[in-house]
Amino acid sequence: MKVDVDPFDLAPDSRDAALCLHGLTATPYEVRPVGEQLAEHRIRAFGPAAPGHNTSVEDLVATPHTAWLDAARQNCEVLRNRHDRVFAVGMSMGALVSLALAAEGLVDAVVSIGAPLRLGAAVRRLVPGLKHVWKGPKKKNGSDIRDPVARARHPGYPIMPLAAVHELIRLQVHVEAKLERLAAPILVAHGTHDKTANPADAREIFERVASQEKQLLMLDNSGHVATVDFDGPVVARAGAEFLTRFRSPQS
Repeated sequence: MKVDVDPFDLAPDSRDAALCLHGLTATPYEVRPVGEQLAEHRIRAFGPAAPGHNTSVEDLVATPHTAWLDAARQNCEVLRNRHDRVFAVGMSMGALVSLALAAEGLVDAVVSIGAPLRLGAAVRRLVPGLKHVWKGPKKKNGSDIRDPVARARHPGYPIMPLAAVHELIRLQVHVEAKLERLAAPILVAHGTHDKTANPADAREIFERVASQEKQLLMLDNSGHVATVDFDGPVVARAGAEFLTRFRSPQS
């Protein structure tokens, strides 16, 4: 089944807006369900493709993590010039970028889904050298999604380039150093069956941020890409309802 991998811009005339950011090697498709819920709640949902994505694996290999951050900052600035409140919603890598935006004070609230705060020690140790001799493993069984139908149709690059994983590690270091500065309202969601990012990362993020308004949502029927897994409707609805609480008073 073919799905829509293109960037999206839903309910563009809304007073408030959310930047919706997808994960590593993925496409805007995986955050579109949240975007659709946001649009129903009269919040603009803007879902671009991250630099190095929706093109080729070679483009991703050549993309530094700073490009992901800079693109998101620029999109935030554009949205801020048009809307009263700006939010960030991120899945996996996109969640890390969303956390960085919130820690920098660029968004008014954030929804983090499946954020991988850190990878395993062996991965962190081996990837910087291994990336020079091995492009990366093929995704033989698809993405970390429990729903077999959703997993079969999930689009993205067929391999996980180690060069991109190294950049993800660098992004993790960047975000961890800023986490205690994050004071914006935050919803932290994570699939309990996640084999890609440790579900304990969600609890750590929840406990370390300085936010006074925060919510933790563990998704008991989902793997890593919870937005399109069995709990997809649950997290989409929860994210939209959470951000609705922080819309501009005129909305």
